[in-house]
Amino acid sequence: MKFKIGDQVLVTSGKDKGKKSKIVKVLPTVNKVVVEGINMFVKHVKPVGDRPGEKKSIERPLNVANIAIINDKGKADRVGYKVSKSGEKQRIYKKTGSVIEQNQKVKEIKETKVDKKADKKAKKDKE
Repeated sequence: MKFKIGDQVLVTSGKDKGKKSKIVKVLPTVNKVVVEGINMFVKHVKPVGDRPGEKKSIERPLNVANIAIINDKGKADRVGYKVSKSGEKQRIYKKTGSVIEQNQKVKEIKETKVDKKADKKAKKDKE
C-alpha cells in the first residue's frame, strides 16, 4: 500500500470532500485507511448497570481511491516509487518528484519492534 500512518491526505469524494487530515490507521488487506476526524459516525451505547448510555463518535475506514496525498506544495498528488543509488526503495510525489519523508514517530515505532524481536531471539538462543 502506498499510504503510511501520518501522511497528510485530502478527501476527494464523499460527504467530507475537500477536508485535509492525517492517516491514523492503514488496513492493507481491505485497501482502506482510517483518517483522523473524517467519515465519522455515531454509535449509540446502551446503559448497562451503573454506566449511563452515551453516543460515541467513531471514524470509519475510507477506501484509498477516495483520498489523495498532499505534496510539499500543498496540492493533491499521487505516490510513486524510486530506487536510490544505495538500493533503498523510496516513496516520491509524482508531480514534484521529491522524496516523501517518513514520519519520525513511525520510524521509532518500527525500530522498537525490531529491537524487541532481536531481544526475544537472543533469549531463545541462550536457553
